Amino acid sequence: MSLDERAPAEARTVSPPVPARRPSPGPAKAVVAIAPLSLTVALGLWGIRRRNSMWGDESVTYQLAHRDLSQIWLTAQHVDLVHALYYAVMHEIFGLFGGGLLTLRLPSVLAMSAAASGVGLLGLRLAGPRAGLLAGLVFPLLPQVQKYAQEGRSYAMVCALVAWATYALVISVPHRARWRWAVYGSTMLLACLLHEFAVLALVAHGVTLVVSRAPRPVLRAWSATAAGVVAGLLPLAICSAGQSEQVAWIDGPVRLPGFLTVAVVGVACALAPVGVRGPVRLSVLAVPIVVLPCLLLLIASLVKPLFVDRYVLYSNIGIALLLGACMDYFHRLRQSSRNAWSAAVTVLAAVAVLAALVPTSLSLRTPQSRTNDATAIGAAVRKEGRPGDGLLYLSGQHRILTAATPEDTRLLTDLALAQDPVSSNTLAGVELPAQDIAARMLEYDRIVAVRATGAHSPADPREEAKTSTLRRHFREYGTTRVNGARVTVYVRDHDSSPKAGAGSSSPGASGGVMR
Repeated sequence: MSLDERAPAEARTVSPPVPARRPSPGPAKAVVAIAPLSLTVALGLWGIRRRNSMWGDESVTYQLAHRDLSQIWLTAQHVDLVHALYYAVMHEIFGLFGGGLLTLRLPSVLAMSAAASGVGLLGLRLAGPRAGLLAGLVFPLLPQVQKYAQEGRSYAMVCALVAWATYALVISVPHRARWRWAVYGSTMLLACLLHEFAVLALVAHGVTLVVSRAPRPVLRAWSATAAGVVAGLLPLAICSAGQSEQVAWIDGPVRLPGFLTVAVVGVACALAPVGVRGPVRLSVLAVPIVVLPCLLLLIASLVKPLFVDRYVLYSNIGIALLLGACMDYFHRLRQSSRNAWSAAVTVLAAVAVLAALVPTSLSLRTPQSRTNDATAIGAAVRKEGRPGDGLLYLSGQHRILTAATPEDTRLLTDLALAQDPVSSNTLAGVELPAQDIAARMLEYDRIVAVRATGAHSPADPREEAKTSTLRRHFREYGTTRVNGARVTVYVRDHDSSPKAGAGSSSPGASGGVMR
């Protein structure tokens, strides 16, 4: 075979030239993801036990997650349907790792760590490695993030899912692959099923795409995905609307100064030339996440109070991105000698902010950082009560404050309880009729009463029977005040009725002489 005849065959075996690849951001990406994660884990583990305390909402998680899945579902038909998925997740975690205090809180630590990584990677993609690293490191330092990273509730998980859904959105805009939109939609739906108000982040994402003038195919893809998320959430939203009395406690003044401060700081940071040009700008993504969820809840609160800052904890994603990018901007200004004074002021301001965060970080790791301390309440009941004493909750819904540690009340008799919480598939059990509660109270010489601080007994015949019987037949012997409650010992007023032993079946014990 001649040389000319061999040439075509050899040409076919030569590989085509490989196109030059862009430098891989692998090392920077790893640092931006791992450093915030590590810091969040360290802060989350620091003082995680809060002196072995547990507050009321965590107590509910602890109690329900220890029930069977079927019991969790049956309970959710009456109360806390919005948290049913979270309780089921925690039930499985308890089954794998034991149901202790650390197991209750560690999932939140890990979830918030994942959120910090997501924030860092968002900053990396939208503003570069340094801005991403700074945003990821700022995020776990924010007081709200530190607080809920150590709490046995769903908010940290929701925050993590929203962070990664946002990252999936940013990646989906230029690539437009269907599977990327499927990842975005499923992550958002899971966040919404853990807590319904995560859907407000979906609104913020839509505003971001509109302001960014995303191409029509992208808007159509987002609209279809958002419709799927809303459709998946709708059954839960409709069913949980029948349990709206659960948020009846949200009747206090809304803490507007905190929201306004964060919003002003976020908008001020967005005015600086932060981020890099691309399909989605950092400021256009971050500002809606900071402002819109809170603003929409505030508007809804004009009709029915709904605004609680932890419901929109994920808004901290936006403020961390803006602060990180703004710090990066001022760092770049430092390269210019004429702006050195501005950079110095910025550094001093950052140091001052960090110093101001130290007392807050310390206080967040104490039992007093929460509105109540169920552990201390149970301990006070155990200390003040004597074997055979009566136990009374004013009102009955506050039975959850001691239910997580049954040994604290084992030697006392719950005078109003007809059916316990587990067998009745409720949070606080089912109470006796009013007249039966009053009759049982008169059988006891000593009653330990638990009353939540600042709570008012509802206009209910059972609660009226409790308070009126205490007022007419008992006198206050002593009160112990703990974080979130008062534990009061009442003794029979001997001027109004003859003395009878606790639980006595003598005639004098069953009726008594009324004044």
